[in-house]
Amino acid sequence: MNKNSSNIMALAPNTSNKRETVCIFGTGDFGRALGHKMIQSGYPVVYGSRSTQISNLIPKDAEVLSHAEAAQKAAIIIIAIQRQHYNFLVPLAEILHGKVLVDISNNLKLNQYPESNAEYLAQLLPGSRVVKAFNTVSAWALQSGTLDASRQVFVCGDDVEAKQMVMNIVRALGLTPLDKGSLLAAQEIENYPLQLFPMWKFPIFLSLGLTTFFFFYCLALDVIYTYIYEKNNFSFFIAITIPNRVCPVMALILLALVYLPGVFAAIIQLYRGTKYRRFPDWLDKWMLCRKQLGLIALAFASLHVVFTLVTPLRAFVSWRISKGIISQALNNKTEPLNNTNAWISDCYLALGILGFFLFVLLGITSLPSVSNNVNWREFRFVQSKLGYLALIFCTAHTLVYGGKWFLNPSAYKWYLPNIYMLSLVIPCAVLVVKFVLIFPCVDKPLTQIRQGWERNPKHSE
Repeated sequence: MNKNSSNIMALAPNTSNKRETVCIFGTGDFGRALGHKMIQSGYPVVYGSRSTQISNLIPKDAEVLSHAEAAQKAAIIIIAIQRQHYNFLVPLAEILHGKVLVDISNNLKLNQYPESNAEYLAQLLPGSRVVKAFNTVSAWALQSGTLDASRQVFVCGDDVEAKQMVMNIVRALGLTPLDKGSLLAAQEIENYPLQLFPMWKFPIFLSLGLTTFFFFYCLALDVIYTYIYEKNNFSFFIAITIPNRVCPVMALILLALVYLPGVFAAIIQLYRGTKYRRFPDWLDKWMLCRKQLGLIALAFASLHVVFTLVTPLRAFVSWRISKGIISQALNNKTEPLNNTNAWISDCYLALGILGFFLFVLLGITSLPSVSNNVNWREFRFVQSKLGYLALIFCTAHTLVYGGKWFLNPSAYKWYLPNIYMLSLVIPCAVLVVKFVLIFPCVDKPLTQIRQGWERNPKHSE
């Protein structure tokens, strides 16, 4: 009875207006910023320092004492010092016994030590209750109040009550605590700030590789081939023309690669007859980075729009228009409007505008501030239904614009297809397979599988 009551009390938020005193060991940038934020939130703060002399950098309402004196005044002590200086805490073990020690340290590289800093601190002071927290928040964010990018605070520890005390402080500071479990999770939490866009590596490397390939592909066909066989120097195409061909191609291919893993997943589930088996690792990793692939695709699409808008300003375009006008004047003949070409031009422009609009809508919906305000069904409708519609519009835009080259022998320079033909391979394959998957005879069993039905339950893993 008493044990259950204590657990309930530990989980209940601290509703008292009076805040408990918090001790901070360390007067560095983060220690000062965190102390200032706590004082603003109503917490009495006492600093433990080697020098008890008051500095102008220390928050004016804070008290500065020796480590031993400061530790005696608070039940929660924030260790704002580096791991290599933890040894000075050992002589204070008796004073720190039973107190909550909040380790906020980070390392210089991933997995720098065999154990996490928090676990090492717990080994040095086995009588204390160690909690890992605040290491994902920067001093600059605390000082400036710009916390949108680092509002979430990961918390872990072996003592439930100690974790709850720290989480109450996190909430009081206007941050969002996320319980990551026991102190075993500290290594992962300490590695988190050291990771440089972990989910972006594959999308960025893939994008760079494809962009390089398509750039040199266009360079060979549009500049080198033309110079060798037609004696025309179009090297200036490198500045705008080639990028404006590579960008839409990359946008379309990357958008198709966002939805291709979902097609693979559906085929695998249909083949296995169950959803209770893990996908291959390559497919799992691919599906986890679909958002990043989509945002990079949106960036390429935006560049394509900008390059297209500046096209009338180019000297080459002005020269071609002037040449056409002068040619008609010299021949005393006006070229009539070709209604077919006008329809084709307006159609691919309209399809491009609609595709880009849906592209932007997908990008906006992927923002956390937007996605957090819609339910799962709404989010899935935008990302799946409207996403496929965007893929259809963008594919149709490319088909209408570059379809004429499929049957034109002059388009196959060095027997190589035009870049727009290559860009349509993956999107068309995705749309064709998706069209087959929505047939009732295929969609019905797939829906049943995703709802838990299994073809051979005894073989599922």
